[in-house]
Amino acid sequence: MFSVILQNTIHSVEKTDDSFLVNQNPIAWDLKWIGDRNIHLIRGNESIEAELISFDQETKTLEIRLGHKTATLLLKDRFDILLEQMGMNAAGSGAIKNIKAPMPGLILDLKVKAGDEVKKGDVVLILEAMKMENIIKSPGDGIVKEVKVSLKQSVEKNQVLIQF
Repeated sequence: MFSVILQNTIHSVEKTDDSFLVNQNPIAWDLKWIGDRNIHLIRGNESIEAELISFDQETKTLEIRLGHKTATLLLKDRFDILLEQMGMNAAGSGAIKNIKAPMPGLILDLKVKAGDEVKKGDVVLILEAMKMENIIKSPGDGIVKEVKVSLKQSVEKNQVLIQF
C-alpha cells in the first residue's frame, strides 16, 4: 500500500493481483503504454492520454500531464507512512522542529547539546530498545535548541527528545 497526495488530498492506493484500489474502491481502467513516458487510459467511455513530465526520486514527486492539465503527485510508500507515524518524517523541507522517540527505550548516548549545528543524517543520539542499539539521525539541517532527555533516561514512543 502507498498513498498519493494530489491537490492536498491524500488517496490510499493498493495493488491487488489484477487491479488497483483507490480509497478502497476498485479502479476499472484499461491501460496501454504508447511510449516510454506515455499511457493511454480508458475508463468507461472516457479516453485520456497521460504523460510523465518529470520524476524526482529524492522527494518522490511526479509531474504528469492528463489530457490538457498538469498535476503534481507526491508518493509515499509504506515506509514513508510508518516514519511519519513514528514522528520521523523523512520527506521534509530540511527544516526540522523536533526529533521524537520512534519507540520506547533507554538513552545510551547523546551526541549533541544545545547550540550545536547538525546536518541531515548526523547522528544525534543512540537509543536502546529491545536490547538493540538504534542510531537516531537528524532528518534535516538545524541548530539544537534544547535536548529534552538525559543519559540513561527511559523514554516513551513519540516523546520529544531534541528540539530545534
